Parts: sequence; C-alpha cells; structure tokens
Amino acid sequence: NAFCLLVSVVLSAQTTDKAVNKATEPLYKVAYTPELMLALGEEKIKGFIKSIGLYKNKAKHVVGLSKMLVEKFNSQVPDNRKDLESLPGVGRKTANVILNVVYHKPTMPVDTHLLRICPKIGLAQGSTPLEVERSLLERIPSEFMMHAHHWLILHGRYICTARNPKCAECPINDLCLHMKTLPSKSDSCCVSAELLCFLVFYRSVYVAAPVVTVLKVQHEFSKLKIYAGSGFKYNVVVGARVN
Repeated sequence: NAFCLLVSVVLSAQTTDKAVNKATEPLYKVAYTPELMLALGEEKIKGFIKSIGLYKNKAKHVVGLSKMLVEKFNSQVPDNRKDLESLPGVGRKTANVILNVVYHKPTMPVDTHLLRICPKIGLAQGSTPLEVERSLLERIPSEFMMHAHHWLILHGRYICTARNPKCAECPINDLCLHMKTLPSKSDSCCVSAELLCFLVFYRSVYVAAPVVTVLKVQHEFSKLKIYAGSGFKYNVVVGARVN
C-alpha cells in the first residue's frame, strides 16, 4: 500500500533495495498502517530494521511520519509535494516516487543511478539531482513518464554500472554520448532527444530481462514504433532501422 511504499523509500536512503526488502518483509506483517507502526514503537521498529544503515534515525523518521499522517492527514499519504515533504525523512526524491508510483503524476525521482548515468549517456544535463530532474522532465515524452525512472534505474543497475560498465553489450552504445558515437546535428541521420529517450527506455527494458521478462516486453512493446523527426523509424524490440 501507499504507506508501506512511503516507509520503504524513506528507509532506502544510502541503502540497497535488497536490504530494505529483507528488513521490511517481517515488519510489514505486523505494521502496515500508520496506527500499527505507532503502536509498534520506535524501539521495536529498530529491531526490524537494524540491518539497514542509519537505522536509528530512520526509525525516528518512520515514527514521526506515522504520527503526522494520523494527526494531520487522516492516516492517508498526501498527494501533493508540499505535504509530502513536510513529513519527517521525506525529501524531494521520496516525494517524487510517491507522486509518480501512487498518484501517477509526471515526476522524475533522481537517485544515484540516474544522477550518474543520465548526463553520461547524453540523456540529461546537470550535475545535481534537481538539475538532472528538470532536464529529464523537459526531454522525456509524456507517454514514458510513468515508467521512465524505473527503466533508467534498471539500466544503471545492470548495464551502465559504476564499475566495469557493460558498454559492449549496452543496447544504446551506438547512441551513448560516453561512447562518442552520437551523430552530429549536421548529420542527416541525427537522433532527436525524443528518439534517444525512446530508445534508452525500450531497449533498456528489453535487455534487462529476466528482471523484466522477454515475454512481457514483447507483449507490451513489440508492435510499437515511433517517428521523432529524425528520419528514422525503429522497431522497438529489435531496434532495426526500417526507413
């Protein structure tokens, strides 16, 4: 539910998703609402999440946000940035996750993966999370906004890794700015920002299998094509130029 997602994102700061999932699985069996979390109390919450970095401060945040949700928001997770960011432990990235995943709003959560890879591959400009977020919001077509950050996280986690990136097998190595093969603007075959976004997302999802299964990708995307004013049309799954 929205509350558990909120707690998980707060706990995920400087911690892997795997560690958060392992710690919260037993926690959410006994506390999955603000009221139950408050009843559990800070010390018992610490016992569940002690394997997570900064667990003492995070336990305080979980208790604090649970109390505010009960007292100020009728135990409901807010659907706007101002109220979300008023909760203990909730910053801009966490608010963006909730707004995007729970309330389907066109936001762009920028984590360490996105901050690292988006400028590197040429998908965004900026050196801070806010700069990269604004750049991505300007460039990503609206139809991709509900899933864009998930796909980019997968790309950063499994392909464009911080150590030993898999450039040779990267699905966008022919477009990546880091690889210095992106066509120039004067080239008749130039790739527009919209088309680059499209190829990054859909090629990355396809290559991320079995994280996202090949069957699912083929079912959802195999018939989609895009024309982005560059003179190219691409079959999404195979990336073949069809002119």
